[in-house]
Amino acid sequence: MQNQKRVVIDYVSPQLNNGELFIKRVLNEVVNIHAHVLVDGHDVIAASVLYKHEKEKAWQEVRLHHTVNDEWQGSFSVEKQGFYIYKVEGWVDYALNWQHGIERKIDDKQHVKSELLEGIELLKPLLHNSTNEESSYLQHCIDIFSKEAQYSEAIVEAKSERLNHILLKYPEKHLANISKDYRVYVDRLKARFSTWYEFFPRSASEHKYAHGTFKDCERLLPRVADMGFDVLYFPPVHPIGEVNRKGKNNTTQAKKGDVGSAWGIGSQYGGHKDLHPQLGSIDDFKNLIAKAKDLGIEIAMDYALQAAPDHPWVKSHPQWFKWRPDGTVQYAENPPKKYQDILPIYWETEDYENLWKECLDTLYYWIDCGVNVFRVDNPHTKPYYFWNWIIDEVKKKHPDVLFLAEAFTRPKVMHQLAKQGYTQSYTYFTWRDNKHELIQYVEELTKTDQREYMRPNFWPNTPDINPYHLQGANESKYIQRYVLAATLSSNIGIYGPVFEQMISDAIPGREEYLNSEKFQIYNYDWFKENKLTTIIKKVNQIRHQHPALQQTNNIKFCHIENNNLMAFYKWDDSKSNELLIVISLDPYYAQQGSVQLPLADMGIGAGHHLVVKDLITSSSYTWHNEWNFVELHPTLPFHIFSIHK
Repeated sequence: MQNQKRVVIDYVSPQLNNGELFIKRVLNEVVNIHAHVLVDGHDVIAASVLYKHEKEKAWQEVRLHHTVNDEWQGSFSVEKQGFYIYKVEGWVDYALNWQHGIERKIDDKQHVKSELLEGIELLKPLLHNSTNEESSYLQHCIDIFSKEAQYSEAIVEAKSERLNHILLKYPEKHLANISKDYRVYVDRLKARFSTWYEFFPRSASEHKYAHGTFKDCERLLPRVADMGFDVLYFPPVHPIGEVNRKGKNNTTQAKKGDVGSAWGIGSQYGGHKDLHPQLGSIDDFKNLIAKAKDLGIEIAMDYALQAAPDHPWVKSHPQWFKWRPDGTVQYAENPPKKYQDILPIYWETEDYENLWKECLDTLYYWIDCGVNVFRVDNPHTKPYYFWNWIIDEVKKKHPDVLFLAEAFTRPKVMHQLAKQGYTQSYTYFTWRDNKHELIQYVEELTKTDQREYMRPNFWPNTPDINPYHLQGANESKYIQRYVLAATLSSNIGIYGPVFEQMISDAIPGREEYLNSEKFQIYNYDWFKENKLTTIIKKVNQIRHQHPALQQTNNIKFCHIENNNLMAFYKWDDSKSNELLIVISLDPYYAQQGSVQLPLADMGIGAGHHLVVKDLITSSSYTWHNEWNFVELHPTLPFHIFSIHK
């Protein structure tokens, strides 16, 4: 079919996979639109972004402005949860084209009687849409444009700002071109800003060797809240399989009393919709959720789609598992790791519709119990389109629900999970340790299109990962790692008691904890305090008080001539909250250097003095220059400065 439209719209951003997938925002964030909009010849063109919430009928419109080289920019904000649809529209603006042309001729002293008559035809359609005042003015212009005796007044009004404003306000979009529809999904604020604390409920008892309960967890809630954590994540709390149960330190033969791995889900006591009987009842769990909520904490559940050999599914739905010729099921493996206590689900089963429905019903069950946050175990071992479907189905009914993807795997796999709908993503921060790789990784997350869909969650450690740089590390190293996570990323988490008590014994040559809590009950002094716990609490308070730390993408690394020192500038969208963070990466020796302030980004000129206040020590410094001296010691290896201009 022939296309008479003249305006071309190209390179619309942001968008993912040519609009097949959606970008992400949280409430009241801005979507900055960029597009190439061009036309043949020299006509004046205009462009807009049209947008609306999925439940609205009427489109809202924001005009784009031309920057350079046929590139146009504009923005709109999102104010409701759920999907917004947006698209770019471009058109030849014949009225503005007329005004631009007549203005040039008038300035050239040409007689423009014919052009004024052309203007009348362009103004008449505007009479029906304009206000009474505007309509009266337009009618006046129409009258004088046609009268030779009022020519002098006519050419003044033809060029006037008042007329230009009306022409801009009421464009006639003849043969307008419109891009395809794009989507942005809007979450609640916790999708962008959260502080996670992880512990095993079975280790919550104050009595040595006793199995912890949900009621024991209630005792710990005030401490978790006081330290500034707002998400409390539990590893699986379901019945643990008894067949092939793992023993301590991942041995394949469990001894009497061994509790097994919480991820070996399912036994005679039930499956994914049941609770481990030693933890307590469903009422106990609901009470815990309610009491946590009262303290500003959300309970996050582990959503692990796998089964122990004695999971009820194995008998009731054997077709959901891959059976070998000898009548057994191949257990899960991730070489060199072996999981004899776990059976992977057979996602290619012909009965996949019932399998998917049961997985969805499981989520609905726990959501109805009050859970709105799920950490998903090994999502990269399940089909991407399954995640796209199930997350979309949940969000339709429960837009507050958030999903964290636990996928320490290949970059493109992690990216694809985020694109398919995951709210947050585990990252490689756990292993990034030196200045160069930290800066490179954060720049990748915040300066490429990953910023549109991948919300990083920085964890210094997890029950699965005891990184080499924490094995045998001193207190300064632990402080450094927490502060790095807490200031570089707005979503952070720690495997709590092990991290804050600096327990780092490892299996020799491996990044795994010795005597791992994954396979046994651990007894902690839950109310033990040290400098690390004090700093964690203080840093978490600062995060909650300063919007600059409640987002990840607004970051500028500063030049500093010392590879053991890293500095970066962070700000909120309004630039009303600005911070400078300086961190020493040396846990043993004092380090010093001069940091270059990003004056242009800060909106100040050379010679303008400013005051920086250390939010930990409350010390203040007045800086007059672009380069400023800093020195950090292992005892307190960081500054979080608030900037006062």
